[in-house]
Amino acid sequence: MALVDLYERTLQFLTSRALAYRRAFNPANRDVRVVLADLARFCRANRSTAHADPYVAARLDGRRETWLRIQQHLNLTTAELYRLYGGVDREK
Repeated sequence: MALVDLYERTLQFLTSRALAYRRAFNPANRDVRVVLADLARFCRANRSTAHADPYVAARLDGRRETWLRIQQHLNLTTAELYRLYGGVDREK
């Protein structure tokens, strides 16, 4: 498979996945807003994950990583997701 084909397939995959996240977490839906608010609290979206116990800190980091992934797919463009996951722009 040519590199350009792989790049295009990867962008297509990321676009499709981001759309799935946007459909599942559509903020126009009241229930989705309630769930996202709950997840924001549970995943420590706006708080530090630091903790004296390294096991607790690791668990909190995992929760926050989940929140960040959801937010990335809701708010970033396909090109931004591609770069975030280690892709290099084709133009560069």
